[in-house]
Formats: sequence, structure tokens, C-alpha cells
Amino acid sequence: MDEKTPPSNAAEISVSELSTALKRTVEDRFGFVRVRGEVSGYRGPHSSGHVYFALKDQSAKIDAVMWKGVFGRLRVKPEEGMEVIATGKITTYPGKSSYQIVIDMIEPAGIGALMALLEERRRKLAAEGLFDEDRKQLLPFLPQVIGVVTSPTGAVIRDILHRLEDRFPVRVLLWPVRVQGETSAQEVADAINGLNALPPDGPLPRPDVIIVARGGGSLEDLWGFNEEIVVRAAAQSFIPLVSAVGHETDWTLIDHAADLRAPTPTAAAEMCVPVRSDLLTQSQDLARRLSAASKRLIENRAKDWRNLARHLPTGEDLIAIPRQRLDRSSDKLTSLIASLVNSRQIGLERLARRLLSQSPQARMARAEQRLSDFSRRLPHALTMSNQSRRQNLDGLKTRLASAMMNRVSLARQAHRADRDKLSLMAQRLNRAFTQQSQQRGTRLASLGQLLTSLSYRNVLARGFALVRDEQGATIHSAAMIGPGLNLTLEFADGQAKVTSANPDSTNPGSEDPARAAKAKTPRRKPKGEQANLF
Repeated sequence: MDEKTPPSNAAEISVSELSTALKRTVEDRFGFVRVRGEVSGYRGPHSSGHVYFALKDQSAKIDAVMWKGVFGRLRVKPEEGMEVIATGKITTYPGKSSYQIVIDMIEPAGIGALMALLEERRRKLAAEGLFDEDRKQLLPFLPQVIGVVTSPTGAVIRDILHRLEDRFPVRVLLWPVRVQGETSAQEVADAINGLNALPPDGPLPRPDVIIVARGGGSLEDLWGFNEEIVVRAAAQSFIPLVSAVGHETDWTLIDHAADLRAPTPTAAAEMCVPVRSDLLTQSQDLARRLSAASKRLIENRAKDWRNLARHLPTGEDLIAIPRQRLDRSSDKLTSLIASLVNSRQIGLERLARRLLSQSPQARMARAEQRLSDFSRRLPHALTMSNQSRRQNLDGLKTRLASAMMNRVSLARQAHRADRDKLSLMAQRLNRAFTQQSQQRGTRLASLGQLLTSLSYRNVLARGFALVRDEQGATIHSAAMIGPGLNLTLEFADGQAKVTSANPDSTNPGSEDPARAAKAKTPRRKPKGEQANLF
């Protein structure tokens, strides 16, 4: 460290300047990139609406940020573990000395990634029970109002209306939505929830069945019907729901959650209503069959009544058995009455004996007998009571004397223990006092030696002198001495008084010999005077 560091010609810059230069260089070099990787650390939007996660592959990882406006415009939202292709620019974040990609657009990495995401979402929703068959509802046989959720300008609504008009004209309530795009999923879910929220007696009739329809398209075009918000709305619908999204080969997640899946929108209309002409023909046929069945039923019932009338018994036959049962019951009743009278008489006799035993005369006789018995037993009881109390008093006296002796013995033992403890504490106090006195004496001796070693008189003994002015103040420099100033010089063996010379008289030979001799003569310190420590 003693050697001097050679100077450098490199200019010094601050940390902020260095970070800004690095940021500008990275952004100029990577102003537009497309990065393929797997989404990692995705936790959804931050409270501010921005999204922070990372893109990684088998050997590297880069932080990613997506602003709130960009995230709201995404058609496919990122998910944890999803392989995507992100488009944006590389920039740095000086607060962490790290680089990151600011994403402007994100899309799944091919149709395979979309299918993998679709399958994973299907398994997740199926595990929650949204696709269970036991929760699905049956369609009404003849609905009065049909709610249709689709685009109002497409061919789907015209096909549905045309098919309903051909089969069975009913009232159609159209809820217009976008069936493709980034807001289609939210609009379809809101439409399903809105139709379920219509009151039965409101200005708009509540539909008896709902058709969610859309024409065919690619997987990306139909992706809005694979969103969780649409599937959950379809599963929670109280109104039976028919899914008619795409063609017969197109399957979306709403098809699994709907109560019924139709291969096409036209087939959905056919499933919801029957054919009116077929119903009229079937009704007429059923009316004819009902009329013929009624005639046959009346004829059969007439035959049955006639057969039953022939097998009905006469009046004598009907009352013969009840008459015999009545005679037997009258005989049993007579014997039962006699038995009841006898049992009542026996009971009255028992009650009379009990009443006699509870008469006042009998109770007074029993009380007099008990009183005489008590009078005979009273003297003996008093004698036994006095003896018992005397024995108890003797026992208490003996126990009291024994307790007093035990208490005196315990008090003596406690006194001896306290005396021994006091003697032990006195010995410990004497040893502690002696030890403390020795420690204090040793410390005092060491402090005296330290005071002696630090005294200024040791410095004077080595040939130095202490200079003071007339007031006794210490002179520290030659500038403090003026002409004619009376000074006191203190040496190790005494003090001397001198007067400062004229500043012009700088020649030592011009000094008065007598005065110099007087100045050299040491003045002995008066005996008993203590020197000033300063």
C-alpha cells in the first residue's frame, strides 16, 4: 500500500451512466425478437394489471414482462408450463442489473401446444365434475321460448330460425355476441348468465332452453368456446343448454359441459322442437285409440258387474255368521260380569281393612306405644351419650398434649438450624471481607505506582524545566514571552525566578554577567510546597 498506484487514462463514469449505456446498447441491438420457450413462474396479473413471469428452455432462462394493455388484448392467455412464441424487445432493468424481454404479442408454439393446453384444461374441469352426466338436465318436450346465443349477422341464426319455422314455430330470444376474437368468451359467458337471470314474469320471457351456436372454423377460431369462463357458465346454467359449435367433427369444451351437444346449429333446432305435423297426426291417432279403448273398457266393466252380481250372497247368508258371533259374545259377557263383581267385592274388603288400620284410635294407640318405648330408652341413652363425650374429651386431651410436644420439638430444631446457618454466613462474610480488603489494597498500590509513573516530575528529572508566568500560568511557546516578563522556572530540584530580556538583545554575550549568575542560581523550593501539575 506504500507504493503509489500509477494513474489511468480511463474516464470515470457513474453507475447510472453505465446502466443507461448498457440499456441503450441492448435495445438498439435487440429491438425486435421472437423467442420460443416455456412459461415459468406465472402467477396471473399483478395488482397493477401487469404480468411478470419467465421464459425458459433446457439450459437458459429470461425474465419477461407484459404490460396491462397488451395482456388484455391476448386471445390465448399464458399458463404455467405452456410453450409459447413471444414477440417483443430486449431491455435491461437497472434496479436489478438484469435483462428482460418486454412482450408485445404471445402465441402458442404450434397446434400441438394448443391441443396440449386443451387436453390439460379438459382434465382439470372434468376433475371438478363439470362434465358429469348425472348433473345434466333433460330438454323440455315443447318449449315456449328458445334463447339463442350467437352472432346476429351470421348464417347460423338464419338456419336456426328457418328450421324452427319448418318444424314448430316458437318464440326466439336472440342474445347477440361475438363468436370469434379476444372478447368472445366473456360475451358468451355473460349471455348465458344473463338469460338465466331473466325473471319468469318480466318484460322479456325467460327461455325454456338455450342454444349456443357458431359455424365451423379452425381450432384458433373456436378457442373462445374452450375458455374456462364459458365452460363454467354452461355448467352452472339452470336452463337446459344445447351446444352447437362448429361442424360435427369439431369438439370444444362447452360441448362436454352442455346438457346436450348438437353436431350443427340446424340439428340443435331440430333437437329442441318436434315436427308440428307429426304431432298433429300422432294426436289424432291417439284420440282414435283412446276412444276405442274407452268403449272396450266400458263393455268389459259391464260384463264384470254382471258376473259379480250373480255371485253376490243373500241377506240371510250375510247375517248368519254375525248372529252366531253375537250369541257367543253375550254368553262371555255374562260370565265376565260375575267375575268382575267378585273381584270388586274382594277389593272393597281389602280397602276396609286398610281404612280400619288408619283410623284415629289405631294411630293414637301406636303413638302411645312408641312414646312409652322412648321413655324407657331415654335414661340409658343419656348415660351412653355422657360416656361417649367423656371418652372423646379424653382423646382430644391426649392428642393436644402430643401435638404441643411435637411443636416444641420442631421449634427447637428450626432454632438450631437457623443458628448453624447464621454461623456459616458469618464465616463466609469474614472471608469475603478479608478477600475484598486485600484486593482493594493491591489495586490502591498499583494505582499509586501508575500515578508515580505518570507524574511530570519524572520528566523534570531528565533535565527539562517547567516555565510559568507571574500568575502561575504555564508558558507553552516563545511567542507567549514578552520583554520584561517575570518568569518562574521549575526544575527537578527547585525553582528559579528570571526576567525576559529585550527582543533586540539577541546576542548572548551582551547579557549582564551578574544577572546571568543570579538567574543560574537555583531557588530552592520551600519545604512542604506541592508543585503544580501543569
